[in-house]
Parts: sequence; structure tokens; C-alpha cells
Amino acid sequence: MAAINDLIARIQDPELRIRIEKEVKDLTKQKKFGLVFENHIPEMTLLYDYPISRGCKVICKSDDDKKLSEDILWMVMKINKGKATCVHTVTNEEQTFDISELICVAKNGEPIYPCLKFVDSVQNAPDSDLWHTLIEADNYHALQLLAYLYPGMVDCIYIDPPYNSGATDWKYNNNYVDENDGYRHSKWLAMMESRLLLAKKLLNPKSSVLIVTIDEKEYLHLGCLLEELFPESNIQMVSSVINPKGVATKREFSRVDEYIFYIFNGEASVIPGYNDMLHPPVVGKKVRWASLLRSGNNSARFARPNLYYPIFFNKSDGSFNSVGCSLSLAEDKNNIQIPNDCFVVWPTKNNGEDATWTLQQTTFTEKLNKGYIKFGPWKKGSPFRSISYLAKGTEKSVREGEIEILGKDKDGTIITGLSYKPVMPVTIWNQQSHSAGDYGSSLLLNIFKGKRFDFPKSVYAEHDALRFFIADKPNALVVDFFAGSGTTLHAINLLNKEDGGHRRCIMVTNNEVSADEETTFRARGLHKGDEDWEKFGIARYVNWPRTKCSIKGVDVNGQPINGEYITSNTKEITQKRAIKQLSFEIPDGRQGINAKKQIVALINDKKMPQNSVTVECPYIVKEDASTAILFDINSFDDFFDEIHEDIETIYVVTTNNKAFKAAKRELDELPERKKTVPVTFPMSEGFKANAVFYKLTFLDKEAVSLGTQLDKLLSILWMKAGAHGICPTHVEGEYAIFPENRMAILIDEYGFDELKEEIEQHPDIETLIPQHFDLTLFIST
Repeated sequence: MAAINDLIARIQDPELRIRIEKEVKDLTKQKKFGLVFENHIPEMTLLYDYPISRGCKVICKSDDDKKLSEDILWMVMKINKGKATCVHTVTNEEQTFDISELICVAKNGEPIYPCLKFVDSVQNAPDSDLWHTLIEADNYHALQLLAYLYPGMVDCIYIDPPYNSGATDWKYNNNYVDENDGYRHSKWLAMMESRLLLAKKLLNPKSSVLIVTIDEKEYLHLGCLLEELFPESNIQMVSSVINPKGVATKREFSRVDEYIFYIFNGEASVIPGYNDMLHPPVVGKKVRWASLLRSGNNSARFARPNLYYPIFFNKSDGSFNSVGCSLSLAEDKNNIQIPNDCFVVWPTKNNGEDATWTLQQTTFTEKLNKGYIKFGPWKKGSPFRSISYLAKGTEKSVREGEIEILGKDKDGTIITGLSYKPVMPVTIWNQQSHSAGDYGSSLLLNIFKGKRFDFPKSVYAEHDALRFFIADKPNALVVDFFAGSGTTLHAINLLNKEDGGHRRCIMVTNNEVSADEETTFRARGLHKGDEDWEKFGIARYVNWPRTKCSIKGVDVNGQPINGEYITSNTKEITQKRAIKQLSFEIPDGRQGINAKKQIVALINDKKMPQNSVTVECPYIVKEDASTAILFDINSFDDFFDEIHEDIETIYVVTTNNKAFKAAKRELDELPERKKTVPVTFPMSEGFKANAVFYKLTFLDKEAVSLGTQLDKLLSILWMKAGAHGICPTHVEGEYAIFPENRMAILIDEYGFDELKEEIEQHPDIETLIPQHFDLTLFIST
């Protein structure tokens, strides 16, 4: 409709113009079904570096702030002594301009000849041939180039396109689209459709994923568009909390989330992990060792007398000695023969009643031989030692590798690490590390020492979005053609750091400035293409400085970046338990029970409810709690024996300072507890990675046809060959071999036989570029 309106506006007859406007308006009111939007006039792109030649379409540099349309378009008819004679494409008016006043324009559908012009590079891994790439370009043309270089070869595309909020955050045909544009939704869809069609050509049809983030302004339209463009793919949408504080709006809910569309191609599937993204992450559960002492209603000795037997330990070091025979109900345990220099442990409850063990002697011995019986800490001279074992289900987890085995202790018991049972992520993500403010904006402020970019993504939000699909693809090729501030490459480097991967990232972004900056620059008489304008564009002022700084581990002033990265890897650390005195006198009777409940409530351990307090309650040690409480100092020995490795804090309730100090000395001898924490590393370490920055420019077609532009095409050929090593800059002779780049180029067909012989001496060569290769890109709709 926008194109029709432009044509109607040119009608000179007012009455005819009004009648046609009315008819068109009535037509637009007709009901249509499905996703219907207008493709608008063909998109145009300004080619600042393209040489002005006869046949080019151009605009005047003074018009570079206007909407790109036929109204400002000229055709170059001839050039003479730096002057271009042009004809207006609508009025046929002829006018002569100085070439320096003109900018070449390309429409979708016209052939162009791409060239990647070197801008800068950073090398922090000289021993690695992995090179990431940033391309400054209109992403439509860059996608055409990438579709030539990597058809069906990309494992993952992640994009964060403009959300079309009406806040002048994107352009269509050189004009910012704001909330007053009646066609902003269809313009956005037209822009997205043309780019997604090209992106589809890049994706590996056998297994790949397209990830698109969006908010409520366009998520419905985008969902319909994706269904239309990817009918053979599975599509899911995730809601992700990125701003826990919320964005307040009048009379509406405070928005905290955005949406992520996942388009699954071929056999692509989500990789299970240890975080379902909604609930607390499963960083590895501690292995549960079940108590050998039977509990419950049928635990009494008379219920199962065959499970009532002695277990002997050596008095010298508390080590296991042997297992005795079961006693009948008629036999007195005090009459059994105890091996020399041993003490005996019976299945006895805390109240002194005889109980039973859980396992028969044969089963106990089998588990003991496998290392599945565990003996608790022992104090010299103590007549007791706790005993636990691995249940059948836990044994199975050990066999299937779900539990880490770190070795064996002096008793021959396996030393278990953490129990990992992967879970599938859910479709609602709520992770503190995904906060855009805390882990996006703050990170950039740390690098830039000032604000250069609004609303960057959290690097961990992108890291998580990517790893669910490429964690098992260490050599994945990832593309982001709405690269913005460069978070995607940052996330890929973090993922590679975690697992030693060799994933490669290609980013594409334009070099636009903000709408406010553009107004300021034009007021100063600046134009696009001027150095004082371009140096503040997003590619050069935000993305590339961030990329260089994050790789080198320094800020823009060359100082080490403060802070640490949080990885998805975990490690075990040892911690001393906190032992605290509660100087409190507990009364007898009912008042004492209430006092104990109040203490439990104040400690506020969710795994230790107030109903843990019973009438006979000298202490509380819950199996899955992190806190233990000793109410009666006289029950210290029994309390000590029940302390398990999950206990972080121990409270001793006593007004006797001397008794507390004595108890603390013994509790300090307990083995230090192990805790699982995320692996971190300093941001100042940077990343072992290399990256190169190119600007997409265009070559004169006549020079290309004459074969004089090969040096300028080397960067494209280097990318075609996989971007290995440092890109070569010069080629000559009949052929050229670049072993470090794993490629060879045949320049003259007469050198083929000699090239063939030499390639046999270089088995690392993976790509041969023939003499004639087509790099003409047709900008088609």
C-alpha cells in the first residue's frame, strides 16, 4: 500500500486523486485470512564505496537523509573529467553533478560484486587457526554472500532483530520507522521475510536450529511468518525473564520477559542439561547413602531376627574387621565372642531398643567388596561407628555413569562425587544470570567505562540459548546477522572456554548511529560515510571494541577488565562448618518444647520444620537439612555420630561456655564438607581466540571481468575455505597454495598439472578454488 500511496500522491487532478484514495481505502477494509502483509517497494541500499560509473543508479549526498525512493534516484549516463551527467528516473530531467557529490544505490534484484575490505583484527591465540568474523554491512547483502560461502553448512543462527517498538530503533529504505508509521508492521515483516529466506539457505537441513528473540510487539506476526517460511520444521517458543525488576507501563502488567522462537531443522533436538531453566539448577546432587540401621514399624528385633547380627571393628583405628552370625530371639548379645582388640556395633536405636540391619550378611559382604558400604567418622576410643550403604537404584546410577567416582577411601569404599541426572529445559526460563541489566549493560559499562549501547543481552542468556543445541557440536558454525553489540560472539567464546570447543562465529551488523546521534551529526554538516560519523556507528564504536576487549581481557583504556565469568561447569570446594553457640537455657516440660520450636523457627532451615521437635528431642539432625541443632550437651556423642556431610552450620544450645568450647574442638575435627559451586575465571584472562573485522564493499564489475581484482577477493575465498589461519593478502603466478589456510587457488589453467603435483605434498589442503568462480550476487526478492 505504501507504493500505491506514493503513486496516488503524484496525481495532479485533485478530484481524481481523492476518488482513487477512497477506492483504495475501501479495498484495504476487505477481510483477508492468514498472514497478509505488503512487501512494499523494493529495498535499496547505499553503496558508499562503490565507484561511480556509467549505468549506475545514484542519489545526491545531500539527499542521504531522505527515504530511498525513485523520487531522489538518478541514472548516470556518462562521466567526463570527474563530472557525471545523470537523468532523473521519474522526471527524465538531466543534470550534471560532481562525482564526489554522488552515492551509488543498489536495488534488490540487481547484480553486485562483493568484496570484504579489511578493517582490523585481534589475535590472542596465535597457535590456533580458528578465526571469528565481524562483517560491517547491510545484513541482506551479507546474507547473500554467506549463502554463497556456506550453503546448508551453518549449525545455528541466532538473531535478535529490532523489536519494532516504534522507538526509531531500525530503518527501512534509509528511514527510521517510528510509531507513527501506519505501515510499520508490514515493513517489519517484509524486512524479516527477505532475510529469513536467505538465512534458510544457510542452515544445515540435516540438523540445525534458528533462534529468534522478540517481544510482544511482533511475536504473533513473527510466529505466523516462521510457520509460513519453515513448514517442514518444528517450532517452539520460550518465555525468558530478562528484566526481573520489570518495565512499568500505564494500566498494564509490568513486563519482565521476552520470547525466543526455536526452529528445529532435520534431526536437531534439545540437549538435556542440569538446569531446567525454571527451578534451581541441578548442579549435581550429593549421593545418598542409606543408613544400614532399619527404621520404621517393622524395624524391631523380633520382626526380623535374621537381620540382627554384630559388626566388628578394630579398636586400634576403627577399621572394619568382620561380620558375625545372626542371633535368635533367645540368644543374649552379651554372650557372643568378640574378636581380639575389636569392638562390636549392634543395630540399636537412639533410645536403646534393639532393631535390625537392612541387609543380610551375604548382601552386606557383596556390597562391601564392591565398595558400596560406607563407615562414618570414628573418634578414638568410641564404641560406635555409623554404617551406610548404596541402595539398588543408586548402584544402578553408578554403573550407568550418572554418579562420579573419585576413587576409594582407606576402607575400600568408593568416594562418590555428584549424582547427575540430566533434565530437559522447560519453556519458561527464569535465571538470575539472564538479567540484561546485571549481565548485559553492566558488562558493557565495565568494558567501555561509559554507556555506548542501549539494552544489550545478557551474555549468559545467549550462552544458554545456544548451548542447548551446540554443546555437542564443538566445531559448530554459528551466524548472527543482527549482531548489534556483539553478545553472540562473546557467548561463543565463553562456551569454547568451558569445553575446549572450536566453534566459529560470523557476526553481521550495520554501522548505524542512533536517531538522536544522526540528528546531531547532520546539524554539524556531517554525512554518512564521513569518518567523524562512521567512527560512532554500532559496528566500529560498540561491536568491534567489545570483541577486541573481551578477547584480550582489557577495557577500552587497556586496563584489565574487572569481574569474573560464571561458567556452566561446576567444581567441588571444601568448607569448614560454622559452629555457633546459642546461649540459652531450655526449660523442662512443655515450655522446653515450645522454646525448641522457636529456635528452629529462628534458624529458618526449610528442611527442618518445627514439627521436627518431639518430646524426646536432645538434638535435631535431618538427613537433607544443612543445619543441625544440639539442645542437650549431654547427648553430644550421639549428636556427633549423626552429623553428615551436608551439614553446613551447627548450633549448640548451652549457657556453659566451657562445654561449648570442648564440643567445638571435637566438631572442628570433622572432615571438611564439600560444596558444589560454578567454575569462574577472571574476565582479565580474556579468551584464546582470534577475530577479524571486514567491511562489505563492492567492486567495479568491469574490473572484476578483467580479472584484476583477485587480491581484493582473497578474504572471500579465505572464508569459503573455512577461515583457517591468517587471511592471505596477495596472490600471483599460475596458482597459489596456502597450507596454513588449507586452500589452493588455480589462477591460470595451464598451471593445473603443476598445482596437482604440489597439492599432493600438502595433505592439509581442503579447498581448491578454480580459475573461474562466480562471485556475482543477485540481490533478488
